[in-house]
Amino acid sequence: MDTLIKVNQETQKDAMPLLGTDYVEFYVGNAKQAAHYYQSAFGYELVAYRGPETGCKETASYVLQQDKIRLVLTAALFPDSPVAEHVKKHGDGVKVLALWVDDAEASYKTALERGAKSAGELQVLTDDDGEVRTASICTYGETIHTFVERKNYKGAFMPGFEARKSTMDVKSTGLMYVDHCVGNVGWGEMNTWVEYYQKVMGFNLLITFDDNDISTEYTALMSKVVSNGNGYVKFPINEPAKGKKRSQIEEYIDYYQGGGVQHIAVATKDIISTVDMLRKNGVDFLYVPDNYYEDVTERVGKIEEDLEELKRLNILIDRDDEGYLLQIFTKPVQDRPTVFYEIIQRNGAKSFGKGNFKALFESIEREQALRGTLDK
Repeated sequence: MDTLIKVNQETQKDAMPLLGTDYVEFYVGNAKQAAHYYQSAFGYELVAYRGPETGCKETASYVLQQDKIRLVLTAALFPDSPVAEHVKKHGDGVKVLALWVDDAEASYKTALERGAKSAGELQVLTDDDGEVRTASICTYGETIHTFVERKNYKGAFMPGFEARKSTMDVKSTGLMYVDHCVGNVGWGEMNTWVEYYQKVMGFNLLITFDDNDISTEYTALMSKVVSNGNGYVKFPINEPAKGKKRSQIEEYIDYYQGGGVQHIAVATKDIISTVDMLRKNGVDFLYVPDNYYEDVTERVGKIEEDLEELKRLNILIDRDDEGYLLQIFTKPVQDRPTVFYEIIQRNGAKSFGKGNFKALFESIEREQALRGTLDK
């Protein structure tokens, strides 16, 4: 049974103050081609670059930005690189969920004192545009959190990178900020990592879903959502649950070879316009049958958007006590069925679309059946 724990975000004091998501870094097989995809398909602008031309001889990184969302795409230049080893094992995937802080050193020390394992000691990076301070800790799988302090920096990204601009015509698709990032972990590991975020980073347990909430005839999973005090950083953590067939979490872990970031939810204020553009740019989305919309207004009540347009674009609708939300999920954005994106528009709703879970997971099961990975 799902349980929502409401947190007063005006009075809640953060044990570890976070200002939001600073960037998400992917380790990929070919950063140049990945950067082209995110520019042409998702509308991100190239803003910075690091590679051999800037003095970095081991990797190449492209920094892409749209409104407050910043992606870093990094590829190895040699096969013995840790980046290459990561890609060999996991495929293209998220390595770093970077968190924007006022004091990187204090955040790092606090995390270590509370039991975190270091993934990188404090670094002070400087150039003519100022300084950026970073330090990193380990989290689930091989994912890390990097604390980024940039209040004394005015450059494009951080020292070591050069400002760059897209050489192609890029048009924003209306994506604004990271709403939440979802992690998949193995059997029995969800509570361990939820407790980690509570103990180490002072997060609150926001909502719990069990296998009765998130299940179909064939598969099930369990999920808990943790959030920092101001609500700027939210991490749902999923684990598999027993079902007749292989769940999406089991499939992810099989292909990713362990726990990792399953999807990144990015916000828009006009999901119809955003999804229309993304579809025209070639982004593939999960399919939900038309009968989903037959009784949707009875379930969610009145909404401002044109239902026929939502149906045309396959956008899902749900409501909670605070309002309603609109959401849609891409298919995996790489060949392995691992990382994908959620596009979300919140009209007051603070929840995560529980009313859409069954339709969504049945859609994922259809994709698993096509891949031949649904049966155990």
